[in-house]
Amino acid sequence: MRMRMMMRMMMMMMMRLSHISHDDDDDDDDDDDDDDDDDDDDDDDDDDDDDDDDDDDDDEAVLTWLLLVSPCQWEEISGVDEKYKPIRTYQVCNVMEPTQQNNWLQTGWVARRGGQRIFVELQFTLRDCNSIPGVAGTCKETFNLLYVESDRDLGAVTREDRYSKIDTIAADESFTQGDLGERKMKLNTEVREIGHLNRKGFHLAFQDVGACVALVAVRVYYKRCLATVQNLAVFPDTVAEAAFATLVEVRGGCVNNSEVDSDSPPRMHCSAEGEWLVPIGKCSCSAGYEEGHSSCE
Repeated sequence: MRMRMMMRMMMMMMMRLSHISHDDDDDDDDDDDDDDDDDDDDDDDDDDDDDDDDDDDDDEAVLTWLLLVSPCQWEEISGVDEKYKPIRTYQVCNVMEPTQQNNWLQTGWVARRGGQRIFVELQFTLRDCNSIPGVAGTCKETFNLLYVESDRDLGAVTREDRYSKIDTIAADESFTQGDLGERKMKLNTEVREIGHLNRKGFHLAFQDVGACVALVAVRVYYKRCLATVQNLAVFPDTVAEAAFATLVEVRGGCVNNSEVDSDSPPRMHCSAEGEWLVPIGKCSCSAGYEEGHSSCE
């Protein structure tokens, strides 16, 4: 189904394509309100054609958005939260309309930067249909999260059949008219996994089918094992594999003034959750050197 398209490039809400490590949980606290878990960033400016050129950049990216609209649409709204902190959201609330809604919001292109299991964290609010007087029977309390893979920025993707559905998103807590009066935001956080990706990047899309919903923040990340020193061996940053049961074997290199111990080269395994596991082998300080803190001196 082809929808009438209008393009508006918006600078709002941080979307992050981050390297996430199990043991490095708070590296990005200087971020948007969407960063509250594990972080070590490598973000993408979705408006650029940098595909593979910026793989090691650590600059923050402001996500662009494309409104793929029917007559009723998502709107950018600036406001404040319950603590009077300024926030910017995309909202749609056409619940009084008697017809079935089909309103789309699409992100710019996001380079996956080597990540194989991509996670999408959403922060949003959603209105309780029963709390709206005279609401139409088409009112919903869910919205859909979708994606389309590509090797380049596709611009506005207006064919629905090109998208793959990730999940239907529901709120743990919906808000009522009374919550509005008391400035209770009832912010929900949901995380979904896209799965194994084969292309260089992707677009995300949010489909409203008749809800009263505000999308407050979006974060995109993947997991890795951080560079570390174990048994006098250096192990590099390693991207976690897509399969939960898969361990990536990584060979370590001996620190300065050390050498491989006997015939057992140092190895460790990076888990799908970004944890180093199963250390094997080690390095030993060379003659004339003593072991200090992860070094031979």
